[in-house]
Amino acid sequence: MLRIYKSLFLLFMAIIISSCSEDFLETTPTESIAAADALSTTANMKLILNGLHRQMFAQSPLPGGSNSRAGEHYFIPMFDVITGDLIHSAPGNGWMRGELQWTTHTDATSLSCEQLWYQRYHFIASANSIINKVAEDEPVVDEELSNILGQAYAYRAWSYYRLITAYAKGYLLTDPSSSPGVPIIMATEAPFESGPRSSVEEVYAQMEADIDQALKYFGNASAPDNKSHISINAAYGIKARIALSKGDWSTAAEAAEQARVGYPLLEESDWLSGFNTYDLSEVIWGGHVIDTETTYYRSYFYLISPTFNGSQNRGNPKLFNIERYNQIPDTDFRKQAVLPLAPNTNSAAANGQGGGYESDPNYDNSDDFWTAWSDVISTYGMTTAHNTHPYMHVKFLQKNPGTIDPDDVIYMRSAEMYLIEAEAKTMMGDISGAQEVLQEFGSSRDSAYDSSLFATQADLMEHIKFQRYVELYGEGFSYTDHIRWDEGIDLTGSGASEVYYQNGFMQERPSINDNWVFKIPQAEIDSNPNISESDQN
Repeated sequence: MLRIYKSLFLLFMAIIISSCSEDFLETTPTESIAAADALSTTANMKLILNGLHRQMFAQSPLPGGSNSRAGEHYFIPMFDVITGDLIHSAPGNGWMRGELQWTTHTDATSLSCEQLWYQRYHFIASANSIINKVAEDEPVVDEELSNILGQAYAYRAWSYYRLITAYAKGYLLTDPSSSPGVPIIMATEAPFESGPRSSVEEVYAQMEADIDQALKYFGNASAPDNKSHISINAAYGIKARIALSKGDWSTAAEAAEQARVGYPLLEESDWLSGFNTYDLSEVIWGGHVIDTETTYYRSYFYLISPTFNGSQNRGNPKLFNIERYNQIPDTDFRKQAVLPLAPNTNSAAANGQGGGYESDPNYDNSDDFWTAWSDVISTYGMTTAHNTHPYMHVKFLQKNPGTIDPDDVIYMRSAEMYLIEAEAKTMMGDISGAQEVLQEFGSSRDSAYDSSLFATQADLMEHIKFQRYVELYGEGFSYTDHIRWDEGIDLTGSGASEVYYQNGFMQERPSINDNWVFKIPQAEIDSNPNISESDQN
């Protein structure tokens, strides 16, 4: 982390120049702003924040950054790949092979371990610069500055949440007061050194203080410019996630309920439209990807969408868990987002059944096999170079299918908040309260939904786990879900190939398996005098 603060000058300039707001990009000559003036006005503070908004999805311009793993566009699908929830049907071009085989996050020298760590600390350094500058200058905090400070504190809380849930043992699985967490960095002045690992409890206390401070500022803030900016609803959503991960059920339920206000659940046509825009009614927080700033072949849709015209998807359509699919009622429209009878046209398919009707158990002649493939291609707008596979998902669809055009990245939806609220109430023993929340949510997806069928805490929790998988598939929550629930991995019957998945096919539960914790980057151990090899996870 030492290198982050030594390059703080470059960090400010990179963030300012790469600001993501369309308005600022069109009206502000950001290249002309001197580093010494970066925090001199609220307008320039906004540019710092706009750089963070862009960092959430775009190619990394930061010192030491890697554009192959920049922003949330990579880490959202990664957290579903690690657990085997987002199933790869074939090796494809190799993207995330190490993640699904559990050789990446267990390797201290891997780019995934390094970039997740350093990018989140870049967010923290930027937030600190704004927070500390305002504390030093003591200006009048008007609506505009309240918005800026609310976002800065929320980004800092979110960043520590991303770090503590990856690089430390789960809060519910350890003694948080003594279990090592991550360094808490608050300063922005010399000597620019990082610190030792704080305890898990201390990091949670800092996150909670930050998100509560953010909410105070948002209470008197101007409205967000768009959904790329953190709003008061998004801040409540972050608070709900933090509380859920530590088992603070009451706070999680209350915050989740506040977060979803004003963001109505999607109707069938919108839910099935592809999740490619943050204009959907449920989206609380999301990145509006600007064409000139997309990562194209490193974008979220490149990694996850079956229609994207890239080698990752043409040769490796992503699969939905077969056992989970079979549990979805026919009255639930989300079942349409999976194609169980899509022919396996890929001769390199990991299950060894691809290439033609002879090896595909769903077809007994060539005409039916290729007609089925043609129907999928034409229905969803893929190219003739795209392969299909049984149980492939069609949840994430491009606005312009069969191209490399960018689409938005969704970070938070009200559907997640309903499910957080339901889980928290279930864990508190509020069975009727959980049923009521689930009924509102479930009936929006399933015309025959009846939450009263789940009348015990155990039944409700199993149902909520099912609902989180079906609803939030591909949105990056399964890793923290497995840790919170202390559930291991067993992909038997899922459709994943044991030969291909190797170590990732089966893993013991997190409470007895330290491999669930990401390795601290070796670069951090080598450069931080306060962290040594003995501190490694």
